[in-house]
Amino acid sequence: MSWTLGILGGSGLYDIDGLEKREWVRIDTPWGETSDEILFAELNGVRLRFLPRHGRGHALSPSSVNYRANIDALKRAGCTDVLSISAVGSLQEAFAPGDFVAVNQFIDRTHERESSFFGPGCVAHVSVADPVCARLSGLAADAAQSAGAHVHRPKDGEHLTYLAIEGPQFSTKAESAIYRSWGADVIGMTNMPEAKLAREAELPYATLAMVTDYDCWHPDHASVDVASVIAVLQENAAKAAGAVRALCETLGGTTRTPCPSGIETVLDVAMITAPDARDAAVMRKLDAVAGRVLSDE
Repeated sequence: MSWTLGILGGSGLYDIDGLEKREWVRIDTPWGETSDEILFAELNGVRLRFLPRHGRGHALSPSSVNYRANIDALKRAGCTDVLSISAVGSLQEAFAPGDFVAVNQFIDRTHERESSFFGPGCVAHVSVADPVCARLSGLAADAAQSAGAHVHRPKDGEHLTYLAIEGPQFSTKAESAIYRSWGADVIGMTNMPEAKLAREAELPYATLAMVTDYDCWHPDHASVDVASVIAVLQENAAKAAGAVRALCETLGGTTRTPCPSGIETVLDVAMITAPDARDAAVMRKLDAVAGRVLSDE
């Protein structure tokens, strides 16, 4: 089996030198409009599917992104794995602006977003105890390091935690202090419910979080603003693109095997609604996300 890597991230990633067979493709989903068309391309023998999370030109706020449509479309595009490359604020002194963090846990503080493909008419409960694919995360961290990034990765048994807030406003100082007391490491606005939806779609998911600021808690740094975020993002753009290139060099030389943690089969033990009680209209919407299990029943 070969790799087809979906990438959710900023526009600078789509201009990587060496991309071949480039074509922007609109994929319709039963969950509504995706953030943008998807760029189909190849690099070092790896099929890539780039989706601008906020749309080209950054027209969508974090809360207006249609996360269900985006993940469904990546599944329809044939993705075997999904990598998020995201800007975050740091909640820890050791994670400085410009660093990359391979997070492996999330705290979801969003409340305005549709967070599941399942509900009335077809109920399923997946485990997100370990929401990140360790294999993909490790490969992405290795690639970022080889591209010159300073990468923080979890040691055995360690949690590096991304706290997701609704936004679009940045945190208050009181909120930032609370999040630090919880042991969260970075803060962002986009990776939830994205990671949960990827798990429901049986897609191994990982995040490379690019630190742009110290949120507003650090006494020696000014509170975060858009100008400072963009400045650091521009500095990191080459490293992010280099990470994608290096990751494809690694993946292109390997045969993909199933995820060691069994992510591609989580729905086998998640479906709870009896077949004769399922809503036909809901089932049709789940054709890409859960078609593997639904077609067997």
